[in-house]
Amino acid sequence: MLETVATILGYAGAAVIAGAYFANQRGTLRSDDWRFPALNLAGSLGVLVSLAVEPNLPSILIELFWAGISIYGLARSLRSRRQQGR
Repeated sequence: MLETVATILGYAGAAVIAGAYFANQRGTLRSDDWRFPALNLAGSLGVLVSLAVEPNLPSILIELFWAGISIYGLARSLRSRRQQGR
């Protein structure tokens, strides 16, 4: 049961990351919009859950970097929004 849930979260996470990237490429979701790094962080965490059940060190490392960069982007976006008064 735990493996199944982790696998579903991994697939969902990958879909969220791919969807956010596609929306960015289409121009419907800007990279400086707080939702872009938030979606990437959520997707990365979903993939990391699946990697906790089926570990793969290179994939774990890239997802940790992805999550870290997403946290940076989210903080930067929120800080910019605060400075603009939105």
